Order: sequence, then C-alpha cells, then structure tokens
Amino acid sequence: MAKKYRIAWLPGDGVGVDVMDAARKVLDAVGVTADYVPGDIGWEFWRKEGNPLPERTIKILKETDVALFGAITSKNKEVAARELAPELQGKGHVYTSPVVAMRQMFDLYSCVRPCKAFPKNPLNYREGIDITIFRENTEGLYGGVEFFPIPEEVRNAIEKNNKKMARFNKFPAADVAMSTRIMTRTGCERIIRKAFEFAVANKKPEVTLVEKPNVLRETGGLMVDCMKKVASEFPAVAWGEGNIDAMCMWLLKNPDRYHVLVAENMFGDIISDLCAQLVGGLGFAYSGNIGEKYAIFEPTHGSAPKYAGQNKVNPLATILAAMMMIEWLGEKDKARIIYEAVSKLVAEGKARTYDMGGNTTTSEMADAVIAAIRSR
Repeated sequence: MAKKYRIAWLPGDGVGVDVMDAARKVLDAVGVTADYVPGDIGWEFWRKEGNPLPERTIKILKETDVALFGAITSKNKEVAARELAPELQGKGHVYTSPVVAMRQMFDLYSCVRPCKAFPKNPLNYREGIDITIFRENTEGLYGGVEFFPIPEEVRNAIEKNNKKMARFNKFPAADVAMSTRIMTRTGCERIIRKAFEFAVANKKPEVTLVEKPNVLRETGGLMVDCMKKVASEFPAVAWGEGNIDAMCMWLLKNPDRYHVLVAENMFGDIISDLCAQLVGGLGFAYSGNIGEKYAIFEPTHGSAPKYAGQNKVNPLATILAAMMMIEWLGEKDKARIIYEAVSKLVAEGKARTYDMGGNTTTSEMADAVIAAIRSR
C-alpha cells in the first residue's frame, strides 16, 4: 500500500500559485499520495499582519513530513516599512526573509542545488554540464547578525580587539552599518561532509571548495581547514579549491571541469545562480533546503510579480523541485519518472515556454510533462 504523506504547501507570492499548481498536477500524475496542507507565507502577510511567516504556518511545518515552497516577494527594509498596513506602522515590526527564517528555525543547513543540462535545451550554455552545489544554509554573511547604527559598546569592543575598527569609528554611528560573517566549525564541516557523501554516492571524482581565504582570512581559513579535515575521510574523492571570483571565470570557461561545489552561504548563493544560467536559467533551477529531520524544496526564482496570474512562466523548476522532494521522501521510482519525462519534453522541443523561445503556457507545460509520463 502506498504511503500517504503530509506535505506543507506554500505557494507564496506572485507566480508561486501558478507554478505550484503545475507541480501538483505532475505529482498527481505519478501517483503521489498526500495530504497537501496549505500555509500562509509571503509579502501579503507581512503587509497585513507584520509577519511574512505567521505562527500558524510554522505549526504546519512542524506537523508535516516535508514542504514545497513556491516564491516570495522580498524588498528592502525601507520599502517593507512603507508597505505595512497603516495600523501596523511604527510598532516595531521588522521584515526578515521567511525563507531564511525557515532555514534557520528548522536547521536546514544543506542547500542542495543541482545544475544539470537537459540534452537539446536551447538555453544550455553547453551540453553535458552536470554540477551540484552544496551551500551552507544557516550561517555566514546571511546569519542575520547586523547593526545599523552600530551600538557604541559594540564599536568599542571590536576596536579593543581589532585596531582596524578604529578607522570606521571615526565616522558618526549613524553613518556606519555592519553585517557580520560568522561561521562555525560545526557548520563548515557538516556541509562539506554532505558534499563528499554525495560525491561518493553518485560517483563524482572531485569536490571543489569555493571561498576567498586570501582576503577573508579567518572565516575563509576556517572553511579551508575544515575542507582538509573532512577530505581526509574520503580518500577516493579528489578535492580542490578556488576563489569565488576566479571560480565565476573558470565555470564559464570550463564548466565540464567541475562536478560538486561546496561553499558558505553567500558564495553558494552567488555560484548557484551562475551555474543555473549555464543550464537554462531560473526556469530550470531548483533546490532542496535539507536538515536532519525536515526539508523544504523550492524553485530558486523569485515571485516575478509582473507575470502573476498570467499562466506564463516556466514551471519546470518547481516540477523538478517537487521531483527532488519525493526522492527525499523515498519515492525514487516516481522521481525518476518525472525526471525522464522532463528530459524527453525538453529534447523534443514541442513545448517551450516564453523563456525557451516558445509560447507554451505554465499549465500547458505541466500537461506536456504529464503526456510524456503517460507515453512511457
């Protein structure tokens, strides 16, 4: 008897509803048995409630097996403050990304982003590219320890321990902002270990660390040290390292040279978008935010508000995120069926959304995937 899952269903903003509807049709087509529990998340709940991730949604996440997430709108703090409902303004509400909040709240430390070129995709930079990024998801520059203005006691404490702070303390407090890059040995080691475990399981010959230790000497140095330690546990897998700036160049020049990349939060964010463009852009970019007990899967594109409700955008990233989700749940055969259907669809070229140079709609693309599934 097929197992029945409880899946948190989080469409979010903009085109999130369209692409999630498409993914649901494909999940139904391969026979996934689940209760889909809708959750509120995104910009409208920030505007109306002062919280883009309401407690009722957190409760749903705690009571489900896994989550699929669509897209959110995210704006800077000044715009966020202006767009709050009038009765909420001036009451201390501060916007924080609900995606980052979920990653940290559930310790979804491993952001896995496959970037594999589907054969004959007209958007491929080059055929044969197959790179998987492991991005640390809870620490680094996105850890959220920021100040503006910087409290005087913090300014003084930093200068006491690092004299380079003195040149910033010459400026008025209201003119200086600070974001910190905090990394732990635990955080570095566990994401690197996941990358090596993946390389072994998938017969990948090498893992490459993407960092900048020649400038970010302490945090980058810690990451390199952890890379050496963990790599010693996997002697059958080679390892290398490259600075983030150089890696952006080398990935364009020799993308087939790289197999598995591992990086801290911001560098992983940067490099995964570059790799996504190598294999077709954000219409093909999907990821899993994975912890020890829970996971949230998502396309990596934004909410594209100008296309909201137009049934226009490419849903394949969300369909592939759903595929990744059911594979994590243990439904490997069903996941393989979806992957093969998408691969067949792209290679045939009969259905192409606007980003691929065609005029197939979001729902029609889902129907085309389903047709490919049924033609097996």
